[in-house]
Amino acid sequence: MPRIVFTPQLRRFIEAPEFEATALVLREALEQAFAAHGLLRGYVLDDQGHLRANVVVYVDGRVVHDRQRQRLDLALQPASVIHVLQALSGG
Repeated sequence: MPRIVFTPQLRRFIEAPEFEATALVLREALEQAFAAHGLLRGYVLDDQGHLRANVVVYVDGRVVHDRQRQRLDLALQPASVIHVLQALSGG
């Protein structure tokens, strides 16, 4: 089953344990995690259901480039690992 790992910075603010999803599409896997831990949605997605500007998602070590379409319809493998990170900025 795909595994979702949330950044430690996010876990400082809300409960965000690792989560095993049954879905094989990224959006559906995230929705399962949100159903289990409701506050996650507001930290990861904006009001339109798009990734927040300060959030980056990696699937199996590759960044998800879905900001234009915002559908997050990437297919997952049963052993996929999804990392949800807060993008850092500054200098």
